[in-house]
Amino acid sequence: MTRFAARRLLHALLVLWLVATLVFVFVHLSPVPVERIIGGPRATAETLERIRANLGLDRPFAVQYWRFIERLLHGDLGDSYISGTPVTTLIAARLPTTLWLVIGGGALWFAGGVALGVLSAARARSLWDRAATVIVLAGLSTPPFVMALALLYLFATRLGDSGVHVFEAGPPLQENFLRRMTLPWIALAFLMLATYTRLTRAAMLDVLGEDYVRTARAKGLPERRVVGRHGLRSALTPVVTQFGIDLGALIGSTIVTEKVFGLQGVGQLVHRSIAAGDTPVIIGVTLLVTLCVIVANLLVDICYSFLDPRVRLA
Repeated sequence: MTRFAARRLLHALLVLWLVATLVFVFVHLSPVPVERIIGGPRATAETLERIRANLGLDRPFAVQYWRFIERLLHGDLGDSYISGTPVTTLIAARLPTTLWLVIGGGALWFAGGVALGVLSAARARSLWDRAATVIVLAGLSTPPFVMALALLYLFATRLGDSGVHVFEAGPPLQENFLRRMTLPWIALAFLMLATYTRLTRAAMLDVLGEDYVRTARAKGLPERRVVGRHGLRSALTPVVTQFGIDLGALIGSTIVTEKVFGLQGVGQLVHRSIAAGDTPVIIGVTLLVTLCVIVANLLVDICYSFLDPRVRLA
């Protein structure tokens, strides 16, 4: 286990360095100069040169890169070009909102997708299976912003007296937490639920055709125990793998949901930073998403040893 952890730590550091380098290079090769975005279209040449000097953009590229890596090793992501606020402060202020959004939505789509997938596989070609297929097709065909706007229209216009609280801007963790987050969770989970239903159903159908499952049935075990203990446990391996990847990647990919419901999360921060050409914030959020994906994959590897006894971490 120690060797496994050390190897994964080295791998994580290598991936973070590669991602940081690539993002730094791509962002600094942007055809739109940062000083022009900050100074505006009417800025004089002297003003633009002063902005470049203040931001350190007049120095050679190698010097800028070395300073970036040096700050990164000390946990410093730099300051925002637009507001002058440290990037870590900006991310820390918005990260809790996005984490609650992703965790709550993830719990919904994982539990719902696995339940629908198991029932569909256990009752293949039945009326229930066909109904689940319709749900899957609807989820895969509905863009997230359409689902979010439809929920807003339903609860705010048609059911305006239902007490659902969705319009206040700002972080959702201060008051009316469940009311504010229920609709964003549903909107985020609907598309992913369809994907996980299909993935679980396919994995369960493969597992239920294995010899050890037929042996368990031949021994007279109840069908619920065969499906739940012998089938689901093996079928969850690819589902858990996908779940870890999706959770990590969604940290910086919830722009649509946050925009529609007025949640001030990391997605909104990414959107504004890209529009303003705020390079340090873009790099900081990218590294955050990379770190989340790495941690999620590490947790998935650990879960493998519990789901499948044949897996050993060494």
